[in-house]
Amino acid sequence: MNIIAPLSPSRPRVDDALRALIANRVPGHSLDAPFYLSQQVFDLDMEAIFARHWIHVAVEPDIPEPGDYITVDVGRHSVVIVRDDDQQIRAFHNVCRHRGSRLCQEQQGSVGNLVCPYHQWTYTLDGKLAYAEHMGAGFDKRAHGLKPVHVQSLAGLLFICLADTPPTDFARLRDEVEPYLLPHHLNDCKIAAQIDIIEEGNWKLTMENNRECYHCAANHPELTISLFEYGFGYQPSAANAQQLADFDALSQRLESEWQADGLPSSELDCLDERITGYRVRRLPLDRAGESETLDGRVASRKLLGNFQRADLGGLSFWTQPNAWFHFMSDHIVTFSVLPIAPEKTLVRTTWLVHKDAREHEDYDIENLTAVWRATNSQDRALVEMSQQGVRNPAYQPGPYSPYAEGLVEKFCNWYVGRLTAYCLE
Repeated sequence: MNIIAPLSPSRPRVDDALRALIANRVPGHSLDAPFYLSQQVFDLDMEAIFARHWIHVAVEPDIPEPGDYITVDVGRHSVVIVRDDDQQIRAFHNVCRHRGSRLCQEQQGSVGNLVCPYHQWTYTLDGKLAYAEHMGAGFDKRAHGLKPVHVQSLAGLLFICLADTPPTDFARLRDEVEPYLLPHHLNDCKIAAQIDIIEEGNWKLTMENNRECYHCAANHPELTISLFEYGFGYQPSAANAQQLADFDALSQRLESEWQADGLPSSELDCLDERITGYRVRRLPLDRAGESETLDGRVASRKLLGNFQRADLGGLSFWTQPNAWFHFMSDHIVTFSVLPIAPEKTLVRTTWLVHKDAREHEDYDIENLTAVWRATNSQDRALVEMSQQGVRNPAYQPGPYSPYAEGLVEKFCNWYVGRLTAYCLE
């Protein structure tokens, strides 16, 4: 009798139909419906994308002091990220090495050690097993430390990788991008607000929506007070020729000023050329040109880092597969996208201000968060409408605008490329 071993739960089944779906994706068009609906595709996404790439999950100010920890769920994986007694950031699988109980039940907290609530196995903040009662004289505590997870801090932005061997190009990203981010001194910030929303849509629709501003004028009245659409792709015409020329001239002038002040601003775009894809660029803001607020002025009077001027535009930074960031002179906004199910996605938004900024004196939470609270709500509605549409049997992939949706195409091209690479292993 032949005994067939079951497939590993960490290796989803990739059959001929799924391979064909991936291979037959039409460039320049939205994805076929199963990419947004299928449990099989979702399982593949969680293994081929979220278990193998650098995923943005938090910021260092989430865990400012030794013993502070956060937990994050990435598919079936729960990860605890902790600052140890030497100020090092460490990450571990949130699983006790005894009988598998989850160690940290809360999303956030502060501890002296990591103690399993079941049988009190106790781990130091560097993951070593320090205490395990009733295990006998021959028990080797050194062989039962917590299983580590790769973690990297990029100028205070925390990324984890669940793979045994993570992509090596993160070091190159750091060399290229940190000069843009470091002047904002994220590690000298504090979290002023953090809001989680659940979108009833596939995570890729969330990301595709973020990667274009084609929809902004019609759907984001608060955001477009300060944000120029022109910086994210726009078809030139006789009607908008002067506005585009004025924006280009403004961009060139301010970029020269910013770079003279030691702020790299020119575009770097590797969204679909590397395993750890990214794009970064500093762009002018409208009105006062200071911040993404309802009047274009700073939301916090306490500027970040060593900044002496407030009109530093907005530094936009995107990373594949799940994040985007806005850095301004007075505050930073980060976004992390984590899939929950084929048609359900968590979007976590975090607002940071200078650690010495005083609420009600230097900043007001309502004003600080107003633009992105409104924009996130609007984007959730758009994603959910899109999800409803792709469920319709009449849906078929439509063409992307070559002017306004180039970054969406880069996201989809990167995504399909990474699935293809996985299937070829």
